[in-house]
Amino acid sequence: MKMSKLFVQTLRDFPADAEAISHKFLLRAGYIKKLANGIYSYLPLMKRVLLKIEQISREELNKSGAQELLMPFVQPAELWQKSGRYNAYGKELLRLKDRHDVELCLAPTHEEVITSVADGILTSYRQLPINLYHFQLKFRDEIRPRFGLLRGREFIMKDGYSFHATKESLDIEYKNMWKTYERIFKRCGLETKAVQSDSGAIGGKVSHEFMVLTDTQSGEDNVFYCKECTYSANSNHAVSKLPVENTTTRFIKEEIVDTPNIRTIEELTKFLNVEENNILKSVLYIADSKPVMVMIRGDKEVEETKLLNAVFAREIRKATEDEAKEITGSEAGFLSYIGIEDKIKVVFDISSKGMKNFVAGANIPHKHIAGHNFEKEYDFVDVSLVKEGEKCPVCGKPLYVTKGIEVGNIFQLGTKYSEPMNACYTDENGQNRPFIMGCYGIGITRTAAAAVEKHHDDYGIIWPLAIAPYHCVIVPVNIQEQEQKTVALEIYEKLLNKGVEVVLDDRDDRAGVKFKDADLIGFPFRITVGKTIKDGLVEFKTRSNGEVITISPDEAIEKIVGAVRELNPTKSFCEV
Repeated sequence: MKMSKLFVQTLRDFPADAEAISHKFLLRAGYIKKLANGIYSYLPLMKRVLLKIEQISREELNKSGAQELLMPFVQPAELWQKSGRYNAYGKELLRLKDRHDVELCLAPTHEEVITSVADGILTSYRQLPINLYHFQLKFRDEIRPRFGLLRGREFIMKDGYSFHATKESLDIEYKNMWKTYERIFKRCGLETKAVQSDSGAIGGKVSHEFMVLTDTQSGEDNVFYCKECTYSANSNHAVSKLPVENTTTRFIKEEIVDTPNIRTIEELTKFLNVEENNILKSVLYIADSKPVMVMIRGDKEVEETKLLNAVFAREIRKATEDEAKEITGSEAGFLSYIGIEDKIKVVFDISSKGMKNFVAGANIPHKHIAGHNFEKEYDFVDVSLVKEGEKCPVCGKPLYVTKGIEVGNIFQLGTKYSEPMNACYTDENGQNRPFIMGCYGIGITRTAAAAVEKHHDDYGIIWPLAIAPYHCVIVPVNIQEQEQKTVALEIYEKLLNKGVEVVLDDRDDRAGVKFKDADLIGFPFRITVGKTIKDGLVEFKTRSNGEVITISPDEAIEKIVGAVRELNPTKSFCEV
């Protein structure tokens, strides 16, 4: 490809509305262009990256025994109503009607469709297990799309679904997909960590996310992990061993104490001279329009996804001060379960189990109860956020936290979709049984963005060779100088003939502009043909480490061809 013909426009500065580093660089380097909020056009450079991620995924999935198909982007609402998700999915599901007044939706995912596809084709246990996958556009009407391709409304995903007759068969395929995903992301140049996660709207009781760990703030989730064992989990699923602490205080006898305008935990610890873990904190939420009060130890915070699952709600938010006063008759800062637990739902976090003689709100403005104890046994559930330094639930060593970007996920769905949709096979005894299902996703566009988040410097993108749009750029310093132009063109033709994806920067522009664009776009290798060509030498730069050496054109060609051949021997899906 000649740079003069490449459909790309690089920008001098970062766009003002871009937040994540991947969003900034992909816009500035001419990979994507914004069309609407959370919706982007994928320009030629980006398309090549996405095709390579798709092809790596396709090759590994086919090796694993999965089969590719393609399912519709527009889906009938009837399928979603049958599965029970049409109302439960929430506002992220974009609903519409066609000219015949038939209700439809734009696909955020394909569980319903694949279940309907399998039903009637997979009729016998002899046809199981089977794994089917596709690459498809998705749309989720995110309330706050941000970070460019990391959280857009429209995106490209690989979805896979497996069908089984037994749980043991599902377990085997789950492990198979786990290993397959590790190979896919490794080939894409990404180190991932599989962490326990919440299943969310997809469903199922067993799920893991494949996270790219990154120090950037664009990571969506905190990932807690142990350095001494294999435990790791997303923040919405992480648990810890809370230390056994003496939760008794100087208040031995229960009494109501005046706490004028003392509303926060920090204020309360100073005013009453107690520790945070001696306070039972009340946090009032509205879950699907109904109030829910969480009772949690004062040094802990509520993890809202855990709470959402605990109360089986679709949406949740903190109550306003006006709502708190109307619901409890008290004021924020003095709320408590005492006196209202029979009126609204109260959730007791596991951190509050075993507390004695603690301080809690009295449900009376400017008063707290000190020396309080639970008068009966409650059901304690885990709705708290783990903190760094708390103990690993497996080995008891300290937990660490880092930012992570989800690029893939795997779920054990069980019969969540097959039962309500009556999708069955016939077992060896002639009985109808619902399929036992698994689900396996990879965010193709998210993987590209995560690669930029992980691999970049101040000058631009540093693509892993396997997913770079082109392997190499050739830069003649002065295109008007005949020898430089001739040698650059010869190197270009030789690399093309050897199957290398190469760009010749034939623009009549300053060398500094070309060098900056090469670094910004992220070509893995750069061959510069300048004045040293009179001595038979060119400059060879490796983008990943910044190393620059002076070698002959043939040596430069050999180095690039050798690096490309170390990739998967299958021919690249992106034709030169």
